[in-house]
Amino acid sequence: MIDSPGPAPRATGTPATSEPAPLVVAVARGIALVVVVPVRLAWELVAAVCGWLHRWLLAPVGRFLDRWLLRPVGWLLRHLLWLPLVWLARGIAWLARTLVWVPLVWLARGLAWLARTVVWVPLAWLAYHLVWLPLSWLARLLAPLGRLLAAGLAALGRWLLAAGRVLLDAAAWAWRMTGRLLWWCYALTLRPFVLAAGWLWRHAARPVGRAVAAAWRATVSPVARWLRGSVVDPVRQATREVLATLGLRR
Repeated sequence: MIDSPGPAPRATGTPATSEPAPLVVAVARGIALVVVVPVRLAWELVAAVCGWLHRWLLAPVGRFLDRWLLRPVGWLLRHLLWLPLVWLARGIAWLARTLVWVPLVWLARGLAWLARTVVWVPLAWLAYHLVWLPLSWLARLLAPLGRLLAAGLAALGRWLLAAGRVLLDAAAWAWRMTGRLLWWCYALTLRPFVLAAGWLWRHAARPVGRAVAAAWRATVSPVARWLRGSVVDPVRQATREVLATLGLRR
């Protein structure tokens, strides 16, 4: 029995190329024919109409309006409004400069000259001759006195400083001597007394006090407690009961 030949084996390393299906190509061509072509035709029609309108309608109308409307109106506005306003502004500026500014400048210069001549120069002369010259002469006269006074104050300051140092040294020496004297007085008089008093307190007064306290606690305290519990408290209680019975105590 003879076998039917199968598909030829794919060569190793050769990539398989996939071609688009005929149906997909047909659909794409149909979409391009239905959508793209009408849009393109409409665009060409609009461009042609606009070009015709611009060439035969808008451009002639624009040239007509520019020649017979805009240019005459612009000429009238320039010669009947703008140029008269410019001439009026120039005339007003010339009048202001001639009738206002120049007189004001001359008036300001005259006032400045008058102020300088009548006010400033006399004031400067008076200030120089009545204030500056007397003060300068007085300063020249007082300069030696000032130098002498400064020298005297400096010498007085140096003397006071030296005296202060001497006084401070004397006060420090007196303070040290007083401290030493007081320490020796304490060491020779009070210190033995304090030491003796301390020794008596530690070795005599404190033991005696402790002995007296122990004797008190051993003798007097038990007797006092017995008297209070056996005599004083019963008598006090009996007295309260008698007074309560007689109605003399609530």
